[in-house]
Amino acid sequence: MKKIETSITIEASAEQVWQVLTDFKAYPLWSPTIKHFERQPIEGKRCAVILENPDGFKIKMNPRFLCIDPNRELRWKGELLIPGIFDGEHYFILEQVGEGKVRLIQGELFSGLLIPFCKKLLLTTNHGFELFNKAIKQYVEQKD
Repeated sequence: MKKIETSITIEASAEQVWQVLTDFKAYPLWSPTIKHFERQPIEGKRCAVILENPDGFKIKMNPRFLCIDPNRELRWKGELLIPGIFDGEHYFILEQVGEGKVRLIQGELFSGLLIPFCKKLLLTTNHGFELFNKAIKQYVEQKD
């Protein structure tokens, strides 16, 4: 298993960040990496998501949403082709770290047979997480 995790502090409340994080129709306006949600995700159900890495690698996944816990956590898990080949459990966790400040933690747990052969993809994924974090910070802080 391989884990990638990034974080950023946003000058806003958890509620304000959650509002942007779960406004799935607005992602094309600001997100550099998560481009489109087919519909409003529902916990326990699948929803197609289009992802794009900074190197231009684009993929349409159909992850199952594992957790939609308002103002705290959004988590989904997707598989490439069949489970066990290349699986990713993506998560966003919000932690209030002070008055008007929240830490957004974005990460992914990768597992499967192909993981040892995907070092470059994992590096660009980490870079993509950092780009996403900066973009959501800017978008949330400008909304005020």
